[in-house]
Amino acid sequence: MAQDQKGWTREQVAERAAKELKDGFYVNLGIGIPTLVANYIPKAVSVTLQSENGMLGMGPFPYEGEADADLINAGKQTITELPTSSFFSSAESFAMVRGGHINLSILGAMQVAANGDLANWMIPGKMVKGMGGAMDLVAGVKRVVVVMDHCEKTGAPKLLGACTLPLTGKGVVDLVITDLGVFEIDKHGGSTLCVVELAPGVTLDEVKAKTEAPVA
Repeated sequence: MAQDQKGWTREQVAERAAKELKDGFYVNLGIGIPTLVANYIPKAVSVTLQSENGMLGMGPFPYEGEADADLINAGKQTITELPTSSFFSSAESFAMVRGGHINLSILGAMQVAANGDLANWMIPGKMVKGMGGAMDLVAGVKRVVVVMDHCEKTGAPKLLGACTLPLTGKGVVDLVITDLGVFEIDKHGGSTLCVVELAPGVTLDEVKAKTEAPVA
């Protein structure tokens, strides 16, 4: 990291999120920053990536010219298969999710509340295809980690006292990783975010100024 750099880049956020992976985990990666996590899986850790469109055991992104247009993840990005990969219907895939067989889901978000409420599927008035598998993922997965920018492009905070956008799930988020740091959700009725780690060059006062929810 450059000495004058403040906070984490998107890649560094993904790298920090990869530290939440444990050996033997089955993991679902959402669209956006979460897909970058696959590039930073520790060598000593063996995880199986699951895609809700019907694949277990995703390989890395293909090199240029080697992509198979029929082999994609849930975000419609071309991927590769592994010798251990398996394929099945989306119904079976969601049975894995709803049955609690996925250990960890790493998702993006538009808003997260201090109590773990999550809004990540629509902005009222904008055209959307539907919630897709987001609701199932946050309801059925054992642990949910959100990775996102700390603020909107307008500068408005995304970590709030209460979400203003339609919710994907209530009280479902366990941990939030942004360009400013790592924040733990108090899922026992608390309304204060706990700072686990600050990104390089970031102060607690700066985090408090850019966060609507109380921070400790």
